[in-house]
Amino acid sequence: WSVQDILGEEDEQDRVPLQKLQLLGESEELRALLLNPHLRQLLLTIDQAEDKSSLMRRFMQEPLFVEFADCCLRIVEPPEKENVLPR
Repeated sequence: WSVQDILGEEDEQDRVPLQKLQLLGESEELRALLLNPHLRQLLLTIDQAEDKSSLMRRFMQEPLFVEFADCCLRIVEPPEKENVLPR
């Protein structure tokens, strides 16, 4: 399969550039989280599920999964620096 098989044109805004996805593999924080067997089981369950969207909604109530999702988002979409004065 390819990304085009998964995402339609309406999902284009949700697509993450390959360069940013590669940053996920370089993150020590993310690697440490993925050592957790419970998180690994959650991710496998989602991967194998038929109805991924309802399962994702349920898992977003799990603190460990939220920590994982937040970590991924910080890597691919770093928060903009607030209250920083230009030099």
